[in-house]
Amino acid sequence: MMALIFAFSATPGKNLPDLGLWDRLFKKGGHMAGYGMLAVSYWHALGWKPQRAWLAWLLALLYAASDELHQSLTPGRFPSLQDVLLFDNLGAALGLLLAGWVKKKMGF
Repeated sequence: MMALIFAFSATPGKNLPDLGLWDRLFKKGGHMAGYGMLAVSYWHALGWKPQRAWLAWLLALLYAASDELHQSLTPGRFPSLQDVLLFDNLGAALGLLLAGWVKKKMGF
């Protein structure tokens, strides 16, 4: 997940598609989905222990912040605190909540 996020952030602004009215929804939804999956991946690596879900969330946010720094070095791209604090944060939290719910329902 980290490599995929890194690759998307390394794409120069001129090479990004413009989806018209759907552009913002698609791109911010991508932030949420990517960081949701990253947080769940971290939680899995931490042994699925409920008391470590917060650490998975924190690691996802730290990676989000470092990725915005990386994005600032990419031509035509700009860092966004809003992406980290809103979209990446919300995606990580929702991913962990969903994974916790599925684990509980499935009896894992």
